[in-house]
Amino acid sequence: MDRKLDPSRDDLPLMANTSHILVKHYALDLDVDFESQIMEGTIVLFFESENRFGKRSSCTEETCQSEAIEARTVRTPEPCHIPGTSTRTFSSKPGYSDFVICGKGEKDTSGKDGNHDNWEQASGISSSKYCCDTGNHGSEDFVLVLDCCDLSVLKVEEVDVAAVPGIEKFTRSPKLTVVSELRNQIVRELVTLPADRWREQLDYFACCSQAPGCGELLFDTDTWSLQIRKRGAQTATDFPHAIRIRYRTNPQGRSVTWTSDQSGRPCVYTMGSPINNRALFPCQEPPVAMSTWQATVRAAASFVVLMSGEHSAKPTQLQEGRSSWHYYVTMPMPASTFTIAVGSWIEMKPETCSSNDLAAERRSVSPSDADSGCVGVCCHMDYPCRFQNASAAIQEIIPHRVFAPVCLQGACQETLLPLVPPCLSAAHSVLGTHPFSRLDILIIPANFPSLGMARPNKEKTGYVSDSGSSVVKHGLNPEKVFMQVHYLKGYFLLRFLARRLGDDTYFSFLRKFVHTFHGQLILSQDFLQMLLENIPEEKRLELSVESIFQDWLESSGIPQPLQTERQAGAECGLARQVGVEVEKWNRVSRRPRKRKRRGTEEVFEKLLPDQLVLLLEHLLEQKTLNPRTLQRLERTYHLPQQDAEVRHRWCELIVKHKYTKAYKNVERFLQEDQAMGIYLYGELMLSEDSRQQRLARRCFELTKGQMDACSAQVVAEMLF
Repeated sequence: MDRKLDPSRDDLPLMANTSHILVKHYALDLDVDFESQIMEGTIVLFFESENRFGKRSSCTEETCQSEAIEARTVRTPEPCHIPGTSTRTFSSKPGYSDFVICGKGEKDTSGKDGNHDNWEQASGISSSKYCCDTGNHGSEDFVLVLDCCDLSVLKVEEVDVAAVPGIEKFTRSPKLTVVSELRNQIVRELVTLPADRWREQLDYFACCSQAPGCGELLFDTDTWSLQIRKRGAQTATDFPHAIRIRYRTNPQGRSVTWTSDQSGRPCVYTMGSPINNRALFPCQEPPVAMSTWQATVRAAASFVVLMSGEHSAKPTQLQEGRSSWHYYVTMPMPASTFTIAVGSWIEMKPETCSSNDLAAERRSVSPSDADSGCVGVCCHMDYPCRFQNASAAIQEIIPHRVFAPVCLQGACQETLLPLVPPCLSAAHSVLGTHPFSRLDILIIPANFPSLGMARPNKEKTGYVSDSGSSVVKHGLNPEKVFMQVHYLKGYFLLRFLARRLGDDTYFSFLRKFVHTFHGQLILSQDFLQMLLENIPEEKRLELSVESIFQDWLESSGIPQPLQTERQAGAECGLARQVGVEVEKWNRVSRRPRKRKRRGTEEVFEKLLPDQLVLLLEHLLEQKTLNPRTLQRLERTYHLPQQDAEVRHRWCELIVKHKYTKAYKNVERFLQEDQAMGIYLYGELMLSEDSRQQRLARRCFELTKGQMDACSAQVVAEMLF
């Protein structure tokens, strides 16, 4: 998969001018239509301008008064009735809105025919010309730049937050006579409410997001961004601090994948890489733009809507066979962490719930525990932090749900569901307080592509302008999502450091690190610097942040410490057992076919999955393995029923030795494990065997319609 990198094609632009203005909250209101494969609706953005940055990031010892054990629900606000000479209902679709507000507004003049010129079609993003006179906006106006692509933006307007009943409590300067300044002051006060008023804040965000518009804004688009202006607003402080964008997604948009699940039922999910969420909603992509969000999503009643959120949402039944789902997040996070998946998922529920699990989830706080779980000082932005809640600190198992396609219900019930509680408990024992109050797990479709989502080296993303825009180097390289070297080297680096420190010191450091940096953006060097500070001088030896980066992160190949450890690892008991089994299989392969003495039959030991991977890797080093040996290998370990890592090595053996009887295993892998199957396509083509090459092309023809675009591009380059 060698290819020359082209910066003009491989670098991912981050266009948002985050140095001037930051989104603090997103409120999405979307309809999901599987027939057209489009999401359509509105998003309201609440801003904080540059002169307010940093005011909420100071450390505090106040205890946040948010609930942490039970699944929390935001009360649905009562309809806000706004007086006016004329009224209308603002909603993405009549009758489907959870929050309805009546008031003055202007006629929606957004385009309905969707016709755009050739430049707009070629750029992959469309704009509404008649809403945006870009030729007469004046060079002195402030321009809001949002990361955006593959979206049809229909209308942008300022939101009249001052029309929301009760909102006057957020006006600290009653003498303000300029209405736009009054609106901005309201938003400034709203986004900076203290953490113990999070429910009130979410309610007002919801009401404000449904308030009427008070003037359309000029907007323009290019391939990677949406630019918005207001005539006469010359600074970020003057720019409207609450705007509404009406838009629709593109069926081929690169942030979401419309596909079918393993049961053949339609579904859609966010990919998260390589362009993050900019083709799902206009946003600020740089991680520094930490924000909260809430989302109301409507779909046909037969579908389940899952999103990142802090409560276990239940559907609200609407008319016309549709349901509405509402989620929210109170911890500020980068927009790239927003996730959504809609499909005919089935929730897996344990047949019996053990008393230990119930006790862990519902454990009450005893007086002796009340103070022991709190961090004391949090140095993140102000939000309802679970680390400041004593009951959350002792909660080993948080509420969780598992969803899967119908055809995988039995397997999930038997295998996955019992693993979740002990995994959560183990994470708590090592790292302490769970940062989130709940967890949803979804078995994703077979075409999910991202085996690798590594970001830029160190803190470098390329040139960063004064506005905050930058690039992610090689972020659009289609091969990036298949690269796992970062994870493999990172795993072995952590193992190396753990051995240098000793388990007790290492795990104690991990807990301290999580408690120190939770809720914050960090860099690799933050982790390494803190780690080295916790290593006794006699164990530190030659270690430094610079040497670790040089030996492990910036150099290709296997680091010298890992080579030494690899030699020592070959002597461990599990590895020695594998070595013995490899010798047995080599003897079986060399044995003449007619020899059948019972006394010399090999007896093979049962191996763990990781041992099976190692066994198959050793056997891949053998020049020849006869079909009889491969058949026995398959039957001995039931290889087609093993996990994907084992089956991948098994398929490699099949391809290498042209074991035609098992080609069906290769075909199944290419269709059911599409991301890992990328490597197999390469091996099938490199074999120069016409039958294997026909197999590769046939499987690609069957799956390319469902494959991720990057995956399809990489495979097509191999095959044709």
